[in-house]
Amino acid sequence: MYKKVFRTILALSLVTSLFLAGCGQEKTAINGDNHSASGGKVVLTFWDENAGPQRTPIYEELIKRFEAQNPNIDIQYVGLPKNSAKQKYDAAIAANDMPDVAGVQTSWLPEFSIRGALLPLDDYFNQWSEKGKINEPTIDFNRNIVVDKKLYGIPYTQNLDILWYRPDWFKESGVKPLETWDEFFTAVEKMTDKGKNRYGFSIRGGAGGSFQLQRMMYAYSGIDKYFDKSGKSTINDPKHVEFVKKYLGLYKKYTPESDITNGYKEMVAGFDTGAVALVQHNIGSYGEHSKALKPEQFAALPLPKTADGKYVAEGGNSINFSIFKTTRHPKEAWKFVSFMTSAESQSYWNQNTGQIPTHADVLNEKWVKDAQHIQTAFKVLEDPNMVFYNPAFYLPDYRSILDNVVDPGIQAVMSGKKSVEDFLNEWAGAMEKSKQQYDAHFKK
Repeated sequence: MYKKVFRTILALSLVTSLFLAGCGQEKTAINGDNHSASGGKVVLTFWDENAGPQRTPIYEELIKRFEAQNPNIDIQYVGLPKNSAKQKYDAAIAANDMPDVAGVQTSWLPEFSIRGALLPLDDYFNQWSEKGKINEPTIDFNRNIVVDKKLYGIPYTQNLDILWYRPDWFKESGVKPLETWDEFFTAVEKMTDKGKNRYGFSIRGGAGGSFQLQRMMYAYSGIDKYFDKSGKSTINDPKHVEFVKKYLGLYKKYTPESDITNGYKEMVAGFDTGAVALVQHNIGSYGEHSKALKPEQFAALPLPKTADGKYVAEGGNSINFSIFKTTRHPKEAWKFVSFMTSAESQSYWNQNTGQIPTHADVLNEKWVKDAQHIQTAFKVLEDPNMVFYNPAFYLPDYRSILDNVVDPGIQAVMSGKKSVEDFLNEWAGAMEKSKQQYDAHFKK
């Protein structure tokens, strides 16, 4: 089974401000000295794009192991909060004062490569003894979404969107674990008991809500193309209009009123503190749930199948290690990247975060086989009717559209200031305009 997962798991603007504010947990200030040798050691600055109390200690442990094996290299860890990380990267690129190595989300790779910020890793990767162990579809995906088809990021973890639910509450209420979208909406209604301050669901209406809404839309509709053959976006397809009306229509009836501004932390807190019976996120929030709840109090469910029985998931849902072009020590930077993407490091990282490793050797480890949420992900990825849709990551302003058009648009619909039709038309129009500009510039 695990070999099959390994083969198929992922078919898996410029910011003008130059201000670099404090970056969370870091060993030293951000300056040019971090890129030079100090006391006979090579110093490398490493940026974590999703720092916090759950993940920062994992990196600190891996860095400790790396430095023990490489006493001539010192890693300067800089932890960036997820919500402001992209702005920090943009400012660093504009100032030409970038880290040596960093965690880079797949959707950032096209923009960063066009801006000339990243070092191509093809030569290093091709000479690496573990090259054949890294999930090939994730490598191909990263190459295919950038203009020059080079490799700018090595994926070390993969994700899949799922539903987290309270099996104890569902059993108590006589509601069976849902499998279809009709059952999803019914369960949300039945699991709501405002007298107990308990809601059936929580909508991520604040920052990052666009990602979750988009993934649920395509899982509902079964559409596997982001644009049709004529270049028209499928975002405002009638099936998506139908879904968004149902989904955002849950707001305040069966979800907390605070959902309109809730980001990831607030949404997860609602689930972990016993206010919400069901949330949609990904397997990567396992770490938070496992610390707050007992094993019998939370479990993973696949996103429901489409009306015709298909699972639909988003391709390219991975995080990468990248080397920035301004590094003075590319060989040492690659040594760190190859260490962090090795089987041992991937096993430690993914076991603690609850995500899927990209290294084939880790897929056979006992913790993977024993993890209910990862087995749920495998169930989806191995289903013969499962299909991927691939968002337009290659558009340089793809992320900007999600952040600046879609996130506010969700809130406008939830507050009654905008219709679902107008919202989806605006979203689709922004993507179509971006694609037209991209095609005119890069497909001559």
